[in-house]
Amino acid sequence: MPETIGIIGAMDEEVELLLAGMNGSETVEKAGVRYHKGTFHGKNVIVCKSGVGKVNAAVTTQILIDFFGVSKVLFTGVAGAVHPELNIGDIVISSECLQHDMDVTALGFERGVIPYQEVSVFQADKALVALAEKACSTLGEVNFRVGRVLSGDQFIASVEQVSWFYEHLQGACVEMEGAAVAQVCYMNGVPFVVIRSMSDKADGSAHANFAEFTVASSRRSHAILDDMLRQM
Repeated sequence: MPETIGIIGAMDEEVELLLAGMNGSETVEKAGVRYHKGTFHGKNVIVCKSGVGKVNAAVTTQILIDFFGVSKVLFTGVAGAVHPELNIGDIVISSECLQHDMDVTALGFERGVIPYQEVSVFQADKALVALAEKACSTLGEVNFRVGRVLSGDQFIASVEQVSWFYEHLQGACVEMEGAAVAQVCYMNGVPFVVIRSMSDKADGSAHANFAEFTVASSRRSHAILDDMLRQM
């Protein structure tokens, strides 16, 4: 039986570009999220937009696994750069994901550790990471880095927080969904990778033209996913 690949986009623009390249698209709505079924480069895919935050991302991912039976999950979107060498427009491919807002330090747990659970850092699938790296290299003139994606239900706009995330949590970028997707995939034994385009430096210095950046970022994310699906 052919596998089905789940693709979660963070922006309408990304989803629209994917839908434009799909064949035989059919829409199913679950828990307020529209899931688009079809084929892309001959692969069975389910494309959806998760919404903002870890709960939305977790629900969306679990439905992809339970209802649609996806065997892999690819998640794309934007993020704030944490690694000092990253600039706006650069790409981060997840090596792993961690929830930065999981804070039970008052009870003696390290920041990011989920109490009474063996795993708190969720490893991305190495084969999918390699496919994403190859896709970024194929595009040319795309600066990318494989690193830790930090997630939390907070919009980070503080130089101090960014420095702390880099120094203490070894983060490459920060966003609001990736670690939730990662944890659900880990709990279900489903391979995943998170691919994020840097929209800002996560330090309060907003991008001069975010609307223009969103369009460019969506096209770049689409190009990466397009190449990955060609390779699979």
